[in-house]
This record gives sequence, C-alpha cells and structure tokens, in this order.
Amino acid sequence: MAQSDPRLEAFFARKQPWQVELNALRAIMLECPVTEAYKWRAPCYTFQGRNIAILGGLKDFCVVSFLKGVLLSDPAGILVPPGQNSRSARFVKFTDISQIAALKGTLKEYVQEAIEAEKAGLKVEFPKDDLEYPQELIDKLGGYPDLKAAFHALTPGRQRGYILHFSQPVQSSTRSSRIEKSTSRILAGKGMHDR
Repeated sequence: MAQSDPRLEAFFARKQPWQVELNALRAIMLECPVTEAYKWRAPCYTFQGRNIAILGGLKDFCVVSFLKGVLLSDPAGILVPPGQNSRSARFVKFTDISQIAALKGTLKEYVQEAIEAEKAGLKVEFPKDDLEYPQELIDKLGGYPDLKAAFHALTPGRQRGYILHFSQPVQSSTRSSRIEKSTSRILAGKGMHDR
C-alpha cells in the first residue's frame, strides 16, 4: 500500500470546524475504488488519474464536491451547485455526523456513478459562453499585449471567473480597480482562487 501524503494527514488531524465530519466523509471515500490525493489544498479523490470528488469545510457546512456532478442522476435530490455561476460541480452539504451516516450508501453510489461516467469518457458539455468582456477589460488587454496573452492562456473556467468578477460592479472605476488588482495574478497564470 502506498504511503499517504503527509499533507493529507495534517489536513485531517488539524483542529478545524467540521473535523469530525470531514474524517467521517474520508472514511466513506476510502471505502470506494478511488485514490486519495492532496490537490487545491484539500483531499481529492481520483479514479485512474481523473478527479472525481473533493472534500471541504466551509463556514456553515462541510461538503463532498463532485467535480462533474452535473452528470450524476441524483435520485436522492441532494446535489446542489456551489454558486449561481457553477456549471459542472455539484456538492452535498453536511452539518452533522448523523446526516453523513444516513447518506453513506447514497454517497458511495454517487462515487460509483461518477467513476462510471469517467470510464465512459463522459464530458460536461458547456454551451458557448456568451459572457461579454467589460469595456475596461477590453481596453486593458488592448494596451497590454503581455496581459492579453496571459489572459487568453488561462483555462476557459479561469477566464470566465475573471470576466464574471470584473463585470459585477456597476461603476466603471470599480471594474477598473478589480482588473488592476488581478493583473499580477493573470500574468502569473493564476485564477482568482489559486494560491
């Protein structure tokens, strides 16, 4: 058996909100035919190198997040998108250990369904993104060729995240400020939430 990543052991051992619940979710995941890895500062569960699910603790709940959850049939009706602009991921929220125990079998079925989707080569089909670049971003990219190249080198999801973030404010000055604050991250090839 391969030795566990020390970052995983540290994640599950540290005192944190939802520590008991996260350890219970880990135990369920490890009963499934997945490999545990440490990615994006969290436990990630893969099948033949393909990402299946991530565990995480948020302020008000902990989650099992299925990265291609939109492909799952969800007969129990427990999957929800993480945010209003989420297109692929779906997660299951938990606020106590009894909820996890009650859904143990269901979670294992969902993991198996996610594995079968990967085996079948299923992909999430995204409609053509109809997001419009805010004028401030168009102007910035037009005057800064290195930034333009770096922005277009980002994954489509990272580009989408920035466009949504830049487009939200009503005032042009706020949009410009957000673009300025993000320029160094874009040049470094990072998404908004990358470390």
